[in-house]
Amino acid sequence: MNKFTLYVGTVCPYCKRVERFIEDNGIKGVEIKNIDIDQEARDHLIEFGGKRQVPCLMYEDKYLYESLDIIHYLKEHGER
Repeated sequence: MNKFTLYVGTVCPYCKRVERFIEDNGIKGVEIKNIDIDQEARDHLIEFGGKRQVPCLMYEDKYLYESLDIIHYLKEHGER
């Protein structure tokens, strides 16, 4: 079961930074949804997160923006 959902965009360098951190650190339980190709994910992010900004990490019905904040959170709370 995924503990986190990471909303990303196709050409977003900040999204790539977070994705690279997840991969390099073996963080498990993160479902990645690309809002550029997944209309449902985009609609969900806008409706519940309040904006279309990516990257966005959803956890426990909370939405965290800013790549460095997401990386810091995953360092503390991500499963390895």
